[in-house]
Amino acid sequence: MHTRFLHHATKLVCLLFIFASSQALAIKAPDFSLPGDKKTITLKDYRNKVVYVDFWASWCTPCKQSFPWMSEMQKRYKKEGLEIIAINVDKDRSLATEFLEQSVPGFTIAYDPEGKVAESYDLSVMPSSFLIDRKGKLVHVHKGFKTTEKNAMEGKIKSLLSK
Repeated sequence: MHTRFLHHATKLVCLLFIFASSQALAIKAPDFSLPGDKKTITLKDYRNKVVYVDFWASWCTPCKQSFPWMSEMQKRYKKEGLEIIAINVDKDRSLATEFLEQSVPGFTIAYDPEGKVAESYDLSVMPSSFLIDRKGKLVHVHKGFKTTEKNAMEGKIKSLLSK
């Protein structure tokens, strides 16, 4: 009886921790205003949209793998309210331009050569993505990019779009 109680109590504590962690993450996403290819990209202009913010660099191999997936997500879910903003952190913009000529993204590109926005998002791994809900709340952080995780991330996007 005692071990059964401990087992249930442990499960409850784990569930409470998971719930508290997910609730704690739902904080206001740091706003930013960065130069883009055609205009200034400002996060607050994307209110009422689900925003997938991705930080990338030209030297990042997983970033090259993530671009086709992000283009597909933007194409598939734009009408439902998804916007993808990929923020480049290269100090030399010509490196980003060369990368983009090979990747031809179907989403918004912004540039953060000084890394100030990356710092406000506590960037530690490349690439890193941040999923922001329609109210501007940061609801999910994902570090790295693995093709095996694409379906799970798409599920998170679809879930937010349905709200």
